[in-house]
Amino acid sequence: MMGFYRNQAFRFFGKYSEKLLELFPDLKIDLKKADMKISSQEYMSMALFTIFLLFLILFPTISLFFGLLTGAFLFGFISAFTTSLAALFLTFIFFLNYPKIVKGKKAKEIEKALPFASLYLSTVTSSRLPLHTSFKLFSKFSGYGKIAEEINKINQDVELFGLDINTALEREIDRSPSKSLSDLLWGILSVSRAGGDVNEYLKQKSSSLIEEYRRKLYEFSHSLALYVEMYLTAIVLGTVFFTVLSAVVAGIAGAAKNIVLLQAFLIFIFTPLIGVIFLFLVKRSTPAGE
Repeated sequence: MMGFYRNQAFRFFGKYSEKLLELFPDLKIDLKKADMKISSQEYMSMALFTIFLLFLILFPTISLFFGLLTGAFLFGFISAFTTSLAALFLTFIFFLNYPKIVKGKKAKEIEKALPFASLYLSTVTSSRLPLHTSFKLFSKFSGYGKIAEEINKINQDVELFGLDINTALEREIDRSPSKSLSDLLWGILSVSRAGGDVNEYLKQKSSSLIEEYRRKLYEFSHSLALYVEMYLTAIVLGTVFFTVLSAVVAGIAGAAKNIVLLQAFLIFIFTPLIGVIFLFLVKRSTPAGE
């Protein structure tokens, strides 16, 4: 189904997308780093085809809705046209940024596990096996998800396409979504070309990455103490203070019924919701993401 949609999009908008791509030169790079199996011209054609179909659906629907709602069909027509253009613009912006979102998500997953993955790779290379064999063992047995997938691309270039290990490393450096992984592979490539000890480089690099990870944990532990103190002071104590103060004021003013609803909302809905948001933000900010 997706293949049919892509073919139809390219059929109708292929020649327009080719010209439009000149305005967005980074799209091709983002698609490659996001590992999206589609050319930049096909992707742009799908974006144009999607907003075209969306306009055909939104414009008459919104125009009819506003026309029946207000009774002024000219106003409905103008409002529908403006609303449709805004929706199409947002859709196009989403298409342009979606590869960046995918790339960023992959990069984050890679960089969270990279300190430990580099240590594992250092252990594998200590066996003094050929470099592509070490990569093959790593991608097969390490269990480091996205990193293993990226390393496996190097193996595929060597085994399926017959490239030498240095050329395969160069290709992976260009398409890797993570700058940290690209830096690691670039170091391996430099040492390999110079005939140096890759295992020794990986030992030093993994030690550096682990030390950086420890520093981030230390900084986060101090930040977390500040966050918890702010949460307890601003939310918990603030809620208690507002509840007591509002009860006193309501008793004096004789508006107890109205204030009870506000207090119930604050205690049973607002405060738990803020707590959930706080926990989510803390989880997202942890170096391990857990």
